[in-house]
Amino acid sequence: MATGVNIRTWFGDRWHDGDVMIMRAADHGSWLGTTVFDGARYFEGVAPDLLAHCERVNASAEALMITPTVTAQDMVARIMDGLAAYAPDAAVYIRPMYWALDGGDLGVAPKRGATGFAICLEEIPMAPSETSTTLTTTRFRRPVLEDAVVNAKAGCLYPNNARMLVEARSKGFGNALVADALGNVAETATANVFMVRDGEVFTPVPNGTFLAGITRARHIANLRADGHRVHETVLSFDDFRAADEVFLSGNMMKVTPVTRFDDTHYQVGPVTRRTRELYWDWAHSR
Repeated sequence: MATGVNIRTWFGDRWHDGDVMIMRAADHGSWLGTTVFDGARYFEGVAPDLLAHCERVNASAEALMITPTVTAQDMVARIMDGLAAYAPDAAVYIRPMYWALDGGDLGVAPKRGATGFAICLEEIPMAPSETSTTLTTTRFRRPVLEDAVVNAKAGCLYPNNARMLVEARSKGFGNALVADALGNVAETATANVFMVRDGEVFTPVPNGTFLAGITRARHIANLRADGHRVHETVLSFDDFRAADEVFLSGNMMKVTPVTRFDDTHYQVGPVTRRTRELYWDWAHSR
């Protein structure tokens, strides 16, 4: 079942209307999970950092030993062609993806050069600016590179994220604040995380256990250009309990304020609001 509506699919060198079939039962990606994707956004007539997302899906493919077959620039051109069918005010989730077709060594490793590729466009509304969420802890943690392909945006990583999210929802919270292997805060189940204390901004330092997102990097650059001090550093759960503001950063919704972490409550503060404002200003200035 699709998440959005009004779906278009690039597959087999052309655009199709609808959610078309793209995988076979014997494809390596179907039975061994060799799939990667990326997510970009089109909204209010702009597609911020689209090239960076297309470059990252190619890097993710390489990390999972899948041979990329489309240049990032060609991917952008195909996506923009596909977006032309949508209304100018449509909000569209853009998802280029690769999967391995055949197995190589012992059938387990993907065969080089045997690659499936598709792009999925789905209309999914942007969250209203007043939308917020809540956080709790989870017993599940982010893996390390020695355990999993954490340097890729890979489908096989998401069952772990899903059980974090389901656990948080079962406790009555919107999302989970997740630890790395050492017990320090890494991110949430679905997005990178920032906190604000005494007017300064903090976010977990990229340590190889989570993808430091493209939107995360954009927020850091925008905030620093606006005169804010932004620290990428080791953060504990107690640091978040002592924070003045907390917000999430992800491609799907860009900025999501957090109003509660377990028994700690936050206001939607000025830095969170400014981060959203800066992002929208930057996106429309491209």
